[in-house]
Amino acid sequence: MTSTTQRPPAPGSAAELAAFATLQQRLPELFQRVANDDRADHTVVVVPSLSMDPRELAKVSGVHHYEERLLFYLMLLRKPRTRVIFLTSQRISPTVIDYYLHLLTGVPTSHARRRLIMFECGDASNRPLTQKVLERPRLLKRILRAIGDTSRAHIVCFNSTRFERSLAVQLGIPLYANDPALDDLGSKSGCREVFREAGILFPRGFERLRTPEDIAEGLAALKTETPDLRRAVVKLNEGFSGEGNALFYFDGVDGATATERARQCLERLPTLRFEAPQEHWESFKTKYAQMGGVVEEFVEGKHKESPSSQCRVNARGAPQSISTHDQILGGPSGQVFMGCTFPARSEYRMEVQEAGMRVARVLASKGVIGRFATDFVSVPDGDGGWTHHAIEVNLRKGGTTHPFLTLRFLTDGHYEPASGTFQSQTGQEKVYFATDTLQDEVYRGLLPEDLIDIAVCNDVHFHSAPERGVVFHLMGALSEYGKLGMVCIGDNLQQARFLYKQTKNILDRETGNPSAG
Repeated sequence: MTSTTQRPPAPGSAAELAAFATLQQRLPELFQRVANDDRADHTVVVVPSLSMDPRELAKVSGVHHYEERLLFYLMLLRKPRTRVIFLTSQRISPTVIDYYLHLLTGVPTSHARRRLIMFECGDASNRPLTQKVLERPRLLKRILRAIGDTSRAHIVCFNSTRFERSLAVQLGIPLYANDPALDDLGSKSGCREVFREAGILFPRGFERLRTPEDIAEGLAALKTETPDLRRAVVKLNEGFSGEGNALFYFDGVDGATATERARQCLERLPTLRFEAPQEHWESFKTKYAQMGGVVEEFVEGKHKESPSSQCRVNARGAPQSISTHDQILGGPSGQVFMGCTFPARSEYRMEVQEAGMRVARVLASKGVIGRFATDFVSVPDGDGGWTHHAIEVNLRKGGTTHPFLTLRFLTDGHYEPASGTFQSQTGQEKVYFATDTLQDEVYRGLLPEDLIDIAVCNDVHFHSAPERGVVFHLMGALSEYGKLGMVCIGDNLQQARFLYKQTKNILDRETGNPSAG
């Protein structure tokens, strides 16, 4: 939107792609200026759009409130010349905004509030927020006027797609995220190819599949290679938080030839066991044909962990390790993300970090920038160590992003790659337990004001002096869905877990949960 009269280039056109590439060339200089001067004039446009397949997002309870997970970016207002423009589908409760602003230290709330501009679309549909913004030219003009000097502004987002690219071009500011042209690298098929190039271990399987026959042939080939294989995973390329996965059991697949085994697998595909409770074969088959997917062996083990390595490629193209986590998984077969602990277990966190960095170097060589995570399934190797199987790359922000950045912004501390730990400014090691999925029917009807009152009266909110306590998110989902997120920050994992259990017990008691102890 270079002027009020010039029409923007058509989405996906050569003109738009060229304009986007030109904008992205401004990122290194912009980030160098901001990194060197905390008082530099700077505007961050936060676009918390979950620009993903609406059918997959519909599987997540209260998903339209997940835009609130990026409210941690309000903590950038600690820098006295930074402005934040935050876009949402619907209006966020002022109580929630006040909650985040009061977490700021060293800056008066009134000063921070003057530098925060909120825009909402007034649209509760399940379409991506960025698409809604693009459909509102008058809103775009208001956002552009609020930005002012476009040479000192950039966009941050949850994930980058053609919509975010078009928004960057129409606003005339760069996007600190992956070029959408490279998004396939983060698909289930694309990440298997990245793992192969990085030379790290990942489950045997097949990618770039489309049809039921493709799935059946892949399953049969796995069974041929490993006759005692019990089960395999069928994944949609664009599945979200494990909800696009399904388990296939090989019971009764005993054909004498590969052709016969493939026929038996094809007949059994309607019996796939889906992680999403509302999913079924006919729907899954349609989405698989549209977006493609993979088939791979299911990593078995009596004891399994699910660590994750978070990395980023900065604006200058340098890959960096920024954290490790142990994921907490649930769902019918333990493939759905429920929460995480930071850092990952000491006995393997450095191994996971190194494997993640190998992936990061490959992605950086292909032009990826921004944050991403490589997820693993880890099993004991029988010799006192662990074997790590790379499962997927989330080429976007994820469930581990906002807890870590919340910790970093609150404490102004730093991650130590040499030890895989986080140190506050006082030198105290900090850890956390985080979840997006604390949910109970008895919590329904609680407003953000009620939650904050409960937390303050029971002294479980975050305290800046000891840098310890609970930070809430997804508060907008509480009243309608009884769903809440929290980051429980402590000096050790036992303390962080205790904070979670204590807070849950308090909520149960305050809401009359009959199961409360």
